[in-house]
Amino acid sequence: MRTTGSAAVALTFDDGPDPVQTPKILELLAENQVKATFCLVGDQVRRHPEIVRQIAAAGHTLCNHTWDHSLTIGRTKPAKIQADLRRTNDAIRAAVPGAQIPFFRAPGGNFTDALVQTAYADGMISLYWEVDPRDWEHAAGEDDASHVEKIVKGVQKDVRPGAIVLSHDFNQPDTILAYEQLLPWLKERFELGVPAQPQPPATAPAGAPAAKAAGAGAPGAAAAATEASTKAETPASAL
Repeated sequence: MRTTGSAAVALTFDDGPDPVQTPKILELLAENQVKATFCLVGDQVRRHPEIVRQIAAAGHTLCNHTWDHSLTIGRTKPAKIQADLRRTNDAIRAAVPGAQIPFFRAPGGNFTDALVQTAYADGMISLYWEVDPRDWEHAAGEDDASHVEKIVKGVQKDVRPGAIVLSHDFNQPDTILAYEQLLPWLKERFELGVPAQPQPPATAPAGAPAAKAAGAGAPGAAAAATEASTKAETPASAL
């Protein structure tokens, strides 16, 4: 799933919860009355369940981002993938009993058919993005002000109705400063919301056409995601 399925622009924040940055993002979103999607790393959830409760209490959408942000998990055996995703969901639901987790995002955008199919079988649509300002990437010699400006301009240049925007709330203070500027700018120009939540069946439908399935994050979507993944792949250092 690369777009929201509507005219709304969706903001997504990966790699948290972070005890310092995530509450600041939540405060900014509340001030601007904007809902977002948080792609949560299971081990961070285990460490900071209270932050997950804050995210859920504020009405934001939850997304599984694997247990420890392994960039190669998609190349492991399906049973290991399933165990990882379920362990992450269990941690989220230990923090927020009964939590809905409609989305899955592969670390670095490294989707494989096995990842997409396993997430789909567990009721999660695979969530990609269209806009990546690379907020995690600090170029050599780049000062903080220049980095913030790069993030802001990156979003402003590429955003359009229906776009899903990738950002990070783990150890990324410049992202906070960028969104102080971006949220008012985005609200003036776009409807802001969350991706549509089509409900997948318990198992993938046999023989589902790949082109149709790819649009919904169902099996076959990995091939559609691969092209963009090769253009902008988050390194392990970005968590």
